[in-house]
Amino acid sequence: MKEGKGFLKSRMKWVGLVGLVLSAFSLFVHFLLARFTEYGFSEYQSSVTIFSWRPIFDTSDLSRTSPLYRRLWGPVGQLESLHPDANPRGYYAAGPSAQTNGYIFVRIQGGFHEIRSAICDVVVVSRFLNATLVVPEIQQTTSKKGISSQFKSFAYLYNEDQFMAALLKDVNIVKTLPKSLKSARRNKEIPVFRVPYSASPYYYLHNVLPVLIKHSVVELVVSDGGCLQAILPPQLEEYQRLRCRVAFHALRFRQDVQELATNILQRLRAPGRPFIAFDPGMTRDTLAYHGCSELFQDVHAELIQHRRSWMRKRGILKGPLSVNSAKQRLKGSCPLMPEEVGILLRAYGYSWDTIIYVSGGEVFGGQRTLIPLHGMFENVVDRTSLSTVWELSGIYGREAKVDENYPRVQPSTQVETKRDAWKNAGPRPRPLPPPPARPKTYNIEGWWGWVAESDNEPESTVVELRTNAHKLLWEAIDYFISVEADVFIPGFDRDGKGHPNFASLVMGHRLYQSAASKTYRPDRKEVVSLLEEIRGHIYHANHTWLTSVRRHLRSSLIDGLIEASNKSKSSTFLSHPVPECACLRPDSGETSFNASSPSAALSQVPTAPGVLHRCPAWMDGEKSSSSKEKENEEDIDENDPSSSGLFFLHNGSHDVGGEDINLKEESQFEDQEEDGGD
Repeated sequence: MKEGKGFLKSRMKWVGLVGLVLSAFSLFVHFLLARFTEYGFSEYQSSVTIFSWRPIFDTSDLSRTSPLYRRLWGPVGQLESLHPDANPRGYYAAGPSAQTNGYIFVRIQGGFHEIRSAICDVVVVSRFLNATLVVPEIQQTTSKKGISSQFKSFAYLYNEDQFMAALLKDVNIVKTLPKSLKSARRNKEIPVFRVPYSASPYYYLHNVLPVLIKHSVVELVVSDGGCLQAILPPQLEEYQRLRCRVAFHALRFRQDVQELATNILQRLRAPGRPFIAFDPGMTRDTLAYHGCSELFQDVHAELIQHRRSWMRKRGILKGPLSVNSAKQRLKGSCPLMPEEVGILLRAYGYSWDTIIYVSGGEVFGGQRTLIPLHGMFENVVDRTSLSTVWELSGIYGREAKVDENYPRVQPSTQVETKRDAWKNAGPRPRPLPPPPARPKTYNIEGWWGWVAESDNEPESTVVELRTNAHKLLWEAIDYFISVEADVFIPGFDRDGKGHPNFASLVMGHRLYQSAASKTYRPDRKEVVSLLEEIRGHIYHANHTWLTSVRRHLRSSLIDGLIEASNKSKSSTFLSHPVPECACLRPDSGETSFNASSPSAALSQVPTAPGVLHRCPAWMDGEKSSSSKEKENEEDIDENDPSSSGLFFLHNGSHDVGGEDINLKEESQFEDQEEDGGD
């Protein structure tokens, strides 16, 4: 009997031991699954997740051969003969020199567009000085805490291997400095140059090159974007094409960012309809620099003014603190509000169910600024509505968890003195202790709570610093989609320092990659003037006003190029890389270029040296639209319900204004008007 009980107890012990072993093994397996299958699980999650965007379409899809489709979405016929060509044309050494003058180490500070411009410039500077370029360091990521350590600085945004391979025949590029120079940099023994914005080539020849030859290494700090002047002398024209090879061929986003951007683009095109990319260009710095605070109300205007004051103290801005925003807007110096852009698009003929992708990373004022645009167009989307949280977090890498709350503010010396006095006071009754310091905990809606309590903006938290780095990845996705969009329209083309912004780089890339794709460049001064004409009845525009808006947007496709060549290009070459990085390919059967054509006119624009030359022979075999089609596609209109009034009920049967306009007569009127303009 005792033996039986002992056997039973020993058996129970073995069963318990086996259970413990299996539990430990199960926990270990779960740990491995969580550790090594995160990416696969996120892919599964994204495949089953229902996205927040539900496309809603009411109007029938247009035929791609219809005149209305060509007017809204088709290529700009006058620019179809313009093609990208960034290959060397004159004398250009086949490869970089084996013996260089030393190493150039670069630290780049700023936002997405500033980083992109600066990278292109430092490559050109390295070639110009016959130096070996160390892969640039992007301070936006490396100087911030809480960023994933699995990416190097440059590789956080761009594909490092692709960058080096694409420029193999142009510049010597290495990933890091030699060990001896690394230690010298750590000890701050290498010369450092804080390069001014748009420095001339002679600055580098007379200031940087002698030091480079002497020390074999220099460090350049670039903080304002472009570090080389946009317009170069005629003898340096080949360096302009090198800029194009860097910006449009060598700079590719890292693979997972590129894949996510491609997936979002595919989801945009899944309904089988074209889409518009819209960049509002409304950042806090931009609004502050250009004096546009009164476009907003309540605390937002105060936040903009606070930033303007900060800019004046640091010498970024030279103008007065108080500016009449209404006058700035009338001069075209303020961004177009999303509502105003929506009115332009509806007036031109885009229906209420048009897909609009909002890009640019940040819209000051938040989603409520976009409410009027959502009211005019049903399918307004951005990257968050076309991707899952799993997908977005996947491109950030493995990041340590941080406390999302702001740290408690340390009590002042006066408060501490009062507390000590209260503790050391005599017998009761004693005065009540001072109230505890209120923690500055801000949520998404009220992060600006400090405005009412202090003139000084609180220091950024780790969460905010991490978000600033994430914005680079958000803008990379938006940049890719904006370049590939069927139509692009900017709300503004300047940043918070008065330089060309994100939208300017997008328009320059589109001009290089597909010049004929529709890129509206509205004249803000004229647009504001048109909107003021109907300010009292803005949603009930008449026929004459609609015709004026349509004429302006149509002319901005070509006139905007000339304006960009005169204004934006002088600040950033990448905003208008024509004619240096383009060639003309006439239609088959043409023996000479038509001097009166817009393409020929582009070659006569007073830009950088050189004129548009004939494309290589291998391009001549590509198909092109017929000349007759090009002549007519911009002038022909067909019955377009949305062109007779701005806003219609979704069934398209009645307009809000109650107007009944003969659309055929309007079309004929516009045809005559266009012919008369020619």
